[in-house]
Amino acid sequence: MIAKITRGKTVRRLLGYLYDTVHSKDHIDPHLVASWDGFAPDPGRDTDPQAAMRQLAQALELRLNQARRNDDRNIPDRPVWQCSIRAAPEDPILTDEQWAAIARRIVHATGIAPDGDPDGCRWVAVRHAPDHIHIAATTLRGDLRTARHWNDYLRADHELEAVESDYHLRTVIHGDRTAAKRPTRAETEKAHRAGRARTPREQLRTIARTVVAVSTSPEEYLHLLAGSGVHVEVIRYPSGDIRGYKVALHGDTNAEGEPIWFSGSTLAPDLSYPQLLSRLATTDAPTATTSARRSDPWHQATAATERIPHHIAGTDDATSQAHIAAFAEALDALPLRAPANVRPQLREAALAFERASRSRIAAEHQHARALRGAIRAIARQPATGDCTGLAMFLDAAILAVIAIQRWHSARHHDQQVTAAHRALVHLRAAYDHAAATPLATLTHRTPAQPVTDRHAHRIREAIPAHAEQILADPAWPALATTLTDTETAGHDPTRLLQLAADQRALTDARSPAQVLTWRLQRLAQRPAPSPLARIAMSRSTVATRQAPSAPTEQPAAQPPHRGPASVSDVNHGRRRR
Repeated sequence: MIAKITRGKTVRRLLGYLYDTVHSKDHIDPHLVASWDGFAPDPGRDTDPQAAMRQLAQALELRLNQARRNDDRNIPDRPVWQCSIRAAPEDPILTDEQWAAIARRIVHATGIAPDGDPDGCRWVAVRHAPDHIHIAATTLRGDLRTARHWNDYLRADHELEAVESDYHLRTVIHGDRTAAKRPTRAETEKAHRAGRARTPREQLRTIARTVVAVSTSPEEYLHLLAGSGVHVEVIRYPSGDIRGYKVALHGDTNAEGEPIWFSGSTLAPDLSYPQLLSRLATTDAPTATTSARRSDPWHQATAATERIPHHIAGTDDATSQAHIAAFAEALDALPLRAPANVRPQLREAALAFERASRSRIAAEHQHARALRGAIRAIARQPATGDCTGLAMFLDAAILAVIAIQRWHSARHHDQQVTAAHRALVHLRAAYDHAAATPLATLTHRTPAQPVTDRHAHRIREAIPAHAEQILADPAWPALATTLTDTETAGHDPTRLLQLAADQRALTDARSPAQVLTWRLQRLAQRPAPSPLARIAMSRSTVATRQAPSAPTEQPAAQPPHRGPASVSDVNHGRRRR
């Protein structure tokens, strides 16, 4: 079940909507199922509906009118409280008595009318469709004090979870209040009239998240945001320090022709200025020195992404949340450097994963510097048509999303689990597009059969648990080509295979051969060991194999050595004396 709570100013207008069957075609047989005392007039069943409507409105407004006569200035600006409760389409049709019981549970849980409280607010529950009811109430109690109903949405949500269990209804995914605000109905209808596929709020959120992903400081973020086709207004304290910011889309104006502004926090919780300050304060700006010292940033980003399952397997949730947030930034930035045929799926993946990037756990962003730095370096590179780096990253990203989905599931973050699953579908589609050309190029260069057989023998030796699956994989020819390339570059293919297999388990991979192909390509970027280094590594391997696996019997204790003392021993003895 889903609850939606709104507030208004007039009771009569709300009742007119609930009992309207002319303008609202889905309102069928509106009638009361419950009320504060069980004796409220019901316009849907009375022989004189208009008179019953007046009586019901007067009864609900009684305490408001009493407070106005007493010149009570504590009357809320919007004293009308309305909660709609809707069942899932596959749920059984509930009876009026069942809906009445649910309504009483909700007004008790939200503080509108607690059980056993004679001064609880006056309320009614109207059913005008088979699958939902509306609870209408005024928020002044019998003692003319305002009801204590803060956090009413969260309380209603928790109560509906119990209702779903008690009535054996579909379990609806409930949130943790970290989701971005949805567009209002007015925003959606305005966008539809303007021929826009998305509302200005959603467009601004996407632009802001993309700009965050490539910014290295709050100042750069605001500068880049102003150059992204949006209005930006910085809000400052009297001291001149930045307090926040708000943005508006060009051409999105109100009736007076003024821009419609959205603060960062209304776009998404992690786009507020304090949150941005925390995230960008831990970001290192890419420099020429950094770029020269490090390898390809695509390889750096892939390596950091491959480590995400390891990081979130730990017990420090704040560190795990930091890596998840950094991964979300990576997905936001990818469309900037992706070929045109991959961008739609990448954008959808980023939009879906946005919900999975936040939870109630506060992130310690300094733990995710590596991935952020690599992504910002990628964003500053000129776009190229080669998808090898992108395919390599997406291959690691798919395994990271699977691990993130499990992490959220273990903590009962239901909405985040669903969002991660949606993102995974789009990432797999993007990977299939990005990997097609590089894999086809590698397959076209498949080595001769004797060389391929030699590589197959290496696979069986280095990765026996997955060997047959790898050799039967359609990507095996591409992997064989990669093994040949590593051997030509002076590497030991067997050693690289073992390193690649040890980096992360291959259990979750759809194609272990493709995973190993990208890992080997990244490992092969390291300088090949010199002949002396290869001899030392081979001796180390032989020594390790020949080392006894169990402790041997210790020799008998020998008497202490009684030979002549060295000069140092004598001097040491003299100093002691």
